[in-house]
Amino acid sequence: MPAPILGSAQSASKIVEASGRVLLLLDTQQCVLAPTSQGGIPDVKLARNNIEKILAAARKAHPPPLIIHVRNTGDTGDMDEPNTPGWQLIYSPSLNEVVIDKRKNNAFAGTSLADFIPTSAEIIVVGFQTDFSIRATCSAALGRGNEVLLIHGAHKTYPRIEVLHGGGVTTAEQVESEIEAELTEAGVHLLDMEDVEHMFDSRE
Repeated sequence: MPAPILGSAQSASKIVEASGRVLLLLDTQQCVLAPTSQGGIPDVKLARNNIEKILAAARKAHPPPLIIHVRNTGDTGDMDEPNTPGWQLIYSPSLNEVVIDKRKNNAFAGTSLADFIPTSAEIIVVGFQTDFSIRATCSAALGRGNEVLLIHGAHKTYPRIEVLHGGGVTTAEQVESEIEAELTEAGVHLLDMEDVEHMFDSRE
């Protein structure tokens, strides 16, 4: 994986200033596309395709948002161990896009992400996993004062194995709905894929 194509927060600020928006792709890495028998996320194709559509719309926008790819960095033996195939990004960064590596669910924790995103920016969030990186990063962005938009159908997670209350498994779709409801209550704006066409229109 090459070094970040845009590494300067000063350069990034000019892009954000022009559009007022940031598209944040969380943990969009090859490991989530692995077969479920090898630890990949089940039924991930629709979310992957939707994220691809959003990314394409963002890249075609005038002015475009600042696009940031946040890559999770796992431990030795993890599916996202650094410099392994699973760690690589699904979508190759283009010119003027940022790549940031993280170790925690909250993409602002222990990274330079805050240097690239002013609190005045609107953040559009997509990626994986809904109940970990998506939840933690959206919550942190709200706490900073950012306006946060989460796109239904453009985030995905695993089914949840329940330890308490008799066990069982909660479907991924139910987990995703629970987190969407929680984040909406906290102040996140939940949008649908039908909104993508005009999502990056000028705010003027």
